[in-house]
Amino acid sequence: MLEIKKMTCSIIDSDIPILENFSLNIKEGEIHVIMGPNGTGKSTLAKVIMGHYQYEVNSGDICIDGESILHLSVDERAKRGLFLCMQDPTVIDGVSNSEFLRTARGSITGEKVNLYTFIKDMEKAMKDVSLDSNMLHRSLNQGFSGGEKKKNEILQMKFLKPKYIILDELDSGLDVDSLRIVCDNIRDYMKENKKASLLIITHYPRILEYLKPDYVHVLKDGSIKQSGGMELALKIEKDGYSGINVVSGGEDNE
Repeated sequence: MLEIKKMTCSIIDSDIPILENFSLNIKEGEIHVIMGPNGTGKSTLAKVIMGHYQYEVNSGDICIDGESILHLSVDERAKRGLFLCMQDPTVIDGVSNSEFLRTARGSITGEKVNLYTFIKDMEKAMKDVSLDSNMLHRSLNQGFSGGEKKKNEILQMKFLKPKYIILDELDSGLDVDSLRIVCDNIRDYMKENKKASLLIITHYPRILEYLKPDYVHVLKDGSIKQSGGMELALKIEKDGYSGINVVSGGEDNE
């Protein structure tokens, strides 16, 4: 289980909380969604879970399988099974896709990655996400379109096999065909990895029609104001967030 316990966090050296008394429990195999107006802390939540250096947890805790991860660095959290599909993936010039993925996989498994097996797996995975095989040798995200960057994030997910996956506005910048491709790959991954859990941060319910969430949570003013199912996402699409002002539904997702 990924547990966030009454967490308050802020930017380093700031007294103004971005998330306040925030709680969320994500159990094995569950799909949760965070929606909310701009500037409410959705992307901050993703970064804080991963241990971004610009943020600090002022109170509360983040736990994986009952153990606090607040003391762990970003790479150590990744080794515990956390994975963030970034809203705007980073370009790393001079480091090829293949070098990046082979090094990352070896770091997580602690084993030497067989080159022949790796290349075969890469070629299949790139075909699955509809990326040209020549991108295997290009610098990470260098010259990639917005859609190619997002597909490359899903490629990384398939290779690193995380247990807790955070999608930060994955649907941003994707056309209809690309969204279907990445969602098909995520859905297949969840079927093959029954214990994997998913936290989706989005503004739009289209991605949810593919991935069928168990819970939808509305984040507003730094905390969850309402929880429900897919019907809540559809209501927000129709009516907006103006009617979301009171807490409804348990934060523990029971």
